Amino acid sequence: MTCELLKHLTEERGSNLMLGFIIRPPHQLLSLLLCPGLRIPRLSVLCAQPRLRAMAVSSSSWELPLVAVCQVTSTPDKKQNFITCAELIREAARLGACLAFLPEAFDFIARNPEETLHLSEPLGGNLLGEYTQLARECGLWLSLGGFHERGQDWEQTQKIYNCHVILNNKGSVVATYRKTHLCDVEIPGQGPMHESNSTIPGPSLESPISTPAGKIGLAICYDMRFPELSLALVQAGAEILTYPSAFGSVTGPAHWEVLLRARAIESQCYVVAAAQCGRHHEKRASYGHSMVVDPWGTVVARCSEGPGLCLARIDLNYLRRLRQHLPVFQHRRPELYGHLSHPLS
Repeated sequence: MTCELLKHLTEERGSNLMLGFIIRPPHQLLSLLLCPGLRIPRLSVLCAQPRLRAMAVSSSSWELPLVAVCQVTSTPDKKQNFITCAELIREAARLGACLAFLPEAFDFIARNPEETLHLSEPLGGNLLGEYTQLARECGLWLSLGGFHERGQDWEQTQKIYNCHVILNNKGSVVATYRKTHLCDVEIPGQGPMHESNSTIPGPSLESPISTPAGKIGLAICYDMRFPELSLALVQAGAEILTYPSAFGSVTGPAHWEVLLRARAIESQCYVVAAAQCGRHHEKRASYGHSMVVDPWGTVVARCSEGPGLCLARIDLNYLRRLRQHLPVFQHRRPELYGHLSHPLS
């Protein structure tokens, strides 16, 4: 199996460019590398990025944990959505990932609030059971980025939670976070979004969860507009922030990458953002551009157009060295501007 492999190690003006690679399989090899029957234009792995000389890495990048970021176009068809996601998850496992990230609303995107409520399930329902079995089958951790959850108060409220679920490689639920900032906005040219019509805001943040890739802080989509959340997560030990999303076609080009890179830089964390893409139905479309950003703010992996996945290696030694060389959390002056966030209990 051949692919274009670009390797380079250069040095100029006192800085190093780490050994990196870009893999772009030729179009005719996609059927060998990707899921049968799934139309994915390109699989890209980007790991080349500028590094300060003091932070040069001696160990091989192949030893670092590999994560997969999945991009899908959910519809109201829950069965087909699962088939698509399962193909990507199995491909992530075949490529050696230890953790796969799915976007917000991976289970479905409905046409209206009534359909959303009708299609929703409890965490103990059939759909999460299928993902539990899939995690065990693949031996893979899963970040299920936004499940339409009927909570314990469903009978009283007739509303749901937007729930980010982490499954370990045994299929056990090890963390859940219910979206705390609901997207009630009206953007000209994008159509109104009133998430609170069907959804209850979550009551609290979730402490970062240890995974094979690092300690993950959980968030969902609109949460990225609130830096206090990311600061609270990093103070609680997060090394990776996750923003599974379904950004719109107007806010996406303007804000998506800017916000993700800002959260990475200010928190000195990796940021992983799995995204919905394309047209879900006649009423809604999403921007896509799933990506991984490193703690320096460099986009180290991104998906191309359409459904697919991208891969990135997580270098926690690099993260720790960056925090050591640029110790912003030691330089904060809360006596001047107050505590913008409080550590999680």
